[in-house]
Amino acid sequence: MQFLKILFWALIAFAAALFTFGNWNWVPISLFGNLVAEVNLPILLLVTFLAGFLPTLLYQRAVRWRLRQRLAAAERMAADLRARDVASPAPVPANAPAPHPAPISPVAVSPEVA
Repeated sequence: MQFLKILFWALIAFAAALFTFGNWNWVPISLFGNLVAEVNLPILLLVTFLAGFLPTLLYQRAVRWRLRQRLAAAERMAADLRARDVASPAPVPANAPAPHPAPISPVAVSPEVA
């Protein structure tokens, strides 16, 4: 499985290198006023990709961290409750009768229903 992962990333890197080699063109970008910036196309694409990817990645990491914190708190609470129940079980009086289930009574059903 590790070999396939390395092969996949090598193919991605090779495709990116081919794209970069084939598209090393200057792209003019009109900025505010009369300013014009000339940037290489692969660099421009990398910057725009990172501008969209990084905020999403940071948001996903923050949500994941918050959920892990909540899970850890819930696990601590469950462990505390288990420890409390094991340490001090509820006392049962010796003379208390065992609970009996409610008696079952027959129910009449009309002939039309059956």
